[in-house]
Amino acid sequence: MQPVVERFIRYIKIDTESARKSETYPSTLKQLNLANLLVEELLALGLEDATVDSYGYVTATLPANTDRGDIPVVGFLAHMDTSPDLSGKDVNPQFIEGYDGSTVVLNAEKDITMSPVEFPDLLKYVGKTLITTDGTTLLGADDKAGIAEIITAVAYLLDHPEIPHGTIKIGFTPDEEVGTGVDYFDVEKFGADFAYTVDGGEVGEIQYENFNAAGAEILIHGRNVHPGKAKLKMRNALIIGTEFNELLPVFERPEFTDKYEGFYHLFQFEGTVEEAKMSYIIRDHDRQKFENKKQLIQKAADFINEKYGDHIIEIKIEDQYYNMLEQVEKHPQIMAIATQAIKNVGVTPIIEPIRGGTDGCRLSYMGLPTPNIFTGGHYGHGKYEFIPTFAMQKAVEALVEIARLVAE
Repeated sequence: MQPVVERFIRYIKIDTESARKSETYPSTLKQLNLANLLVEELLALGLEDATVDSYGYVTATLPANTDRGDIPVVGFLAHMDTSPDLSGKDVNPQFIEGYDGSTVVLNAEKDITMSPVEFPDLLKYVGKTLITTDGTTLLGADDKAGIAEIITAVAYLLDHPEIPHGTIKIGFTPDEEVGTGVDYFDVEKFGADFAYTVDGGEVGEIQYENFNAAGAEILIHGRNVHPGKAKLKMRNALIIGTEFNELLPVFERPEFTDKYEGFYHLFQFEGTVEEAKMSYIIRDHDRQKFENKKQLIQKAADFINEKYGDHIIEIKIEDQYYNMLEQVEKHPQIMAIATQAIKNVGVTPIIEPIRGGTDGCRLSYMGLPTPNIFTGGHYGHGKYEFIPTFAMQKAVEALVEIARLVAE
């Protein structure tokens, strides 16, 4: 096995699922199991300052191997947690050698398959080796592939001192998947001039645009009365919740949007006749459209309150992060370096917006411009997640090449 694949398999065996609405940081302490392992591995490579702090941030430095004093300090970052959307415990990866373009059987017993008709990205990797799930968990390529690629690139640079590079800062964060990955990250202490998150998808991807993001929490106060005596008395919070949702544009949901199109996403709805709770995420690349979406969801709540009275709906909207474009475009050389590096390793750069966010979105507004580059993973957050091994190797090569170009 390639070293990057060996590392990846080792990391995905460790359950690091994060948790929404946790009162601890990291949101799950089990993320520290991977953090401690990564520190051990970095120390074993010779990165003497490798450490994990009280917040779970793993940091380390690869010193420059050239005396030039004008080389910028570049950072490579990835996140340790996996999404709470599906279990990351007991991950059992499967290897599909020389994929032939047919339907992939993830789990024969449960009849879980992955057809290229439904998952067309598979056809990009005919003849390649794929790593898939067994249909019961996510895989963890998001973003343990990024961690494996960064550490493998560092190991390669250490083994090849003939490749000049400046100081390289390494950072692995918890809780990216629940939006709090850099809440306590000390940019000044990290000490990089710019950085890249290795948290993208398809081989060749490089991204410097992302959604503006907000979350909306809706609390609906109903009135429960015995259904036999409910006429003109009952207010069913669940029904009112569905009515609220229907006030939002149907075709501005994730399942109907692509590229630069934003959305409202209802991802949690629970409750009873008496009380119901709804959780939304609101996304748009365009700042004005983003603000308009927040205003519309507030107007929907106001309409329901006016219709039923008694402030039957309470709504709380909070911004989460903003489009890094506004920050990264001030430093065009950062994208130029990554684009050239990807070309130099024989891959065609794919520059497109992130339909989501990364730690780099917030870091860019904290003074550390941080675009995103590929890991090679596809269909994250679910049982159909897969990654081609050749893409992981190309990511390693791209990171090594970025280090070399920065030093030129």
